[in-house]
Amino acid sequence: MRNKQIIIEIVVILLVILFLYTGISKLVDFKGFTSDLNNQPFPNSLTPVLSWALPIAEIAIVVALSFERNRLIGLYAALLLMSLFTMYNALVLLHVFDYVPCSCGGVISKLTWPQHLVFNIFFVIIIFIAIKKHKSTISYNIQ
Repeated sequence: MRNKQIIIEIVVILLVILFLYTGISKLVDFKGFTSDLNNQPFPNSLTPVLSWALPIAEIAIVVALSFERNRLIGLYAALLLMSLFTMYNALVLLHVFDYVPCSCGGVISKLTWPQHLVFNIFFVIIIFIAIKKHKSTISYNIQ
């Protein structure tokens, strides 16, 4: 039981660092982030919504993960967001889009697209593991 909790805590700490860093980086360089979004392959009419929704969602995930009673919701939200980023990254690598700048925050934007894919897949896997462990911890506590 204790090992499961340690694994969950490590994953949560990694996610808090990741999402807090990227969310704040996007807000700090809001103009650059917005510009990058305008160069994405989806309509520019989505930029005003996405430019606020993405960093707010990342920070909201951090808040959810920070409280035990909301942790599972935070893990599922993190899994959804990272899965979407991973699918988008895979489409980029499959050359579905002509030109795609990275609109990630901070140092993560320095990764190549293949490195980005590995990074994203790693996080999807550890989030999935944390969800499984968290759910088994909940069912253990109920019994």
